Amino acid sequence: MTSPRKPQRRGFSLMELLAVVTILGIIAAIIVPRVSVSSNTAKEKVHAHNLATINSAVERWYIEKGTWPADIDALEADTNYFPESIPVNPVNGNAYSLDTNHRAQDSGSPP
Repeated sequence: MTSPRKPQRRGFSLMELLAVVTILGIIAAIIVPRVSVSSNTAKEKVHAHNLATINSAVERWYIEKGTWPADIDALEADTNYFPESIPVNPVNGNAYSLDTNHRAQDSGSPP
């Protein structure tokens, strides 16, 4: 006599699927805020780097030519300083400009 075979289980139960979805939801709740914060932090660091690079180019201009550049467009016109063009502020998309002390600033910021 042959014993009746138990049907083989195929797929996952509802409880197993709910457990996996819950775990993925918890992981997403932890990861997503960190990614968005790190993106903003990276943009702020790039902004600070851009300011330092522009200020360095202004100082180099002064050392090489003996005068301060009239404006930031003078730096951009001379391809020795910014061959590809002056970068824009990654935080808000504004262009950079020079203040009265020949320091780089966001053109949208108050003087």
